[in-house]
Amino acid sequence: MTISWPTTLPVATRGAAEIVITPNVAGGVSSSPFTGEQQVYMHPGEWWMIELRLGAMNRADAEEWLGALLGLNGPEGTFLAGDPLGAAPRGTWTGSPLVNGASQTGKTLAIDGMAAGATGKRGDWFQLGSGSSTRLHKLTADFTANGSGEATIDFWPRLRASPANNDPLTIANALGIWRLATRGVPWTLRDVQIGGIVIPGMEVL
Repeated sequence: MTISWPTTLPVATRGAAEIVITPNVAGGVSSSPFTGEQQVYMHPGEWWMIELRLGAMNRADAEEWLGALLGLNGPEGTFLAGDPLGAAPRGTWTGSPLVNGASQTGKTLAIDGMAAGATGKRGDWFQLGSGSSTRLHKLTADFTANGSGEATIDFWPRLRASPANNDPLTIANALGIWRLATRGVPWTLRDVQIGGIVIPGMEVL
């Protein structure tokens, strides 16, 4: 069977013991050595980093992970992953949220298709696109849909491409697309168990 990307890692076999998700922004601060006055420089680049840390496991479980990781061929392949603790939103998101209007950019998005009074809570994840176009976003403010089921949502990171009108938002089990941030992932054999696997990933840009 030919391997196709993005692939799904075998979290159903053995989930990560720890996941670290880091937001990155392309910007910096320059401070005057004389007055301490600061100048902030911001660029449009914004992306997620992820690190999956796996505990010790038996050979059967470990081989599922190792085979999947080797199938990525370093940073060439891509995989899908999300936040298991944030798989369900805190808001209701009642209805079927859709992009409301084409050519939208930035870090706000007009949506519709929800029930009147549907809510989203700061920190809720949502996914736009699927497959190689998958993008993961996180609300930075609460919202409540109006009587027509419409709302404008604030989120991070900014849109890298304008979604089409009526594109769906995936709310439950939202995923991002990633590639390995290193050329290879080592593993450790310890006490007749395989463990010590750390999977550093970077969002696909």
